[in-house]
Amino acid sequence: MAEDSDLEKTEEPTGRRIEQAREQGQVPHSRELGTFLVLAVAAATIWMMGGWFAQRAMAIMQKGFVIESQVMREPNLMLPRLADISGDALFVFSPLLGLLLVAAILPPFFLNAWVFSPKALVPDLKRLNPLSGFGRMFSWASLMELLKAVLKAVLVGGVAALLIWKERDELFGLLGEPLEAGLAHAGHMIAFSFLILVATLVLVVAADVPFQLWQYFDKLKMTKEEVKQEMKEMMGDPHVKGRIRSLQMQAARKRMMAAVPTANVVVTNPTHYAVALSYKAGMAAPKVVAKGVGAVALKIREVASENAVPILEAPPLARALHKHTEIDAEIPSALYNAVAEVLAYIYQLASWRQAGGTYPVPPRDLPVPPELVPEAS
Repeated sequence: MAEDSDLEKTEEPTGRRIEQAREQGQVPHSRELGTFLVLAVAAATIWMMGGWFAQRAMAIMQKGFVIESQVMREPNLMLPRLADISGDALFVFSPLLGLLLVAAILPPFFLNAWVFSPKALVPDLKRLNPLSGFGRMFSWASLMELLKAVLKAVLVGGVAALLIWKERDELFGLLGEPLEAGLAHAGHMIAFSFLILVATLVLVVAADVPFQLWQYFDKLKMTKEEVKQEMKEMMGDPHVKGRIRSLQMQAARKRMMAAVPTANVVVTNPTHYAVALSYKAGMAAPKVVAKGVGAVALKIREVASENAVPILEAPPLARALHKHTEIDAEIPSALYNAVAEVLAYIYQLASWRQAGGTYPVPPRDLPVPPELVPEAS
């Protein structure tokens, strides 16, 4: 029973599994979303620019029906004239065509499915298998698509029938209107009805997009054994381990450097070691907010200088603090007296900067227990 449960695809797909699927060109997609965006853009554009389109189209038609005598005598001029009229039509409807092109490209962005995969362009001979095609025709997914198409037809058809019934008086009234007024009125009614029908597709999209996302991630589900194997492959790769450790060290170093400006003092060796100490009222003991050797120590000194944090040269104390403390941890009790003298000097230095007077003397021969001081390196 345990082995059977390990073979069932019950686990959510990992990031690596999703990325591998994207490399194969397997991404979520919703035809309903694409259809809705194209129709919505078309309906909105026609609603706002329909009058201008109609006027320009009528002008192009009038131009086309006027045939000059020279064109009739020289048939070679008919092709350039046709090209000229076609160019005018393309220019008039270019805003609509451009917006439709953008609307056709947008759906993958909404589903985070925009990806270019050369592997998806490779022909798959398995799809030509008639048995596989027959199975897809009667699959659960095909049944859902059929049900969705029926519901969409019922919804759109029902709304269309309601619109016709509601506007029946205006439809019959068109027969008694003058030609130009009737055409304008009919165009307005068609554009409005088109806009309403497109709006009803919001319900279809709202149901289809979550379903497509659920179906996509459901297909990518993994067995417990697959998850374990993937974790072994990832964690067993020395390059991955090294990259993880590098990122962790970078993140920790960034957090540490961000804490240096909050320190009260930086104790140095003078250049090999640097330890930043912080003490605020209410704290049980001072704590270390940053420490390092070599290049890290130089960076701590640099950040401290940029933020006016005092730097005190005390080699034995710096080495002892670096050896026996951790970041964000309190200092050892054996170093309380030495650090207390350092903080007293820092408070005197701050008072001198504000009020002036006698410059405080930096502490020397701090009481650092010899057993806590590692050998200088």
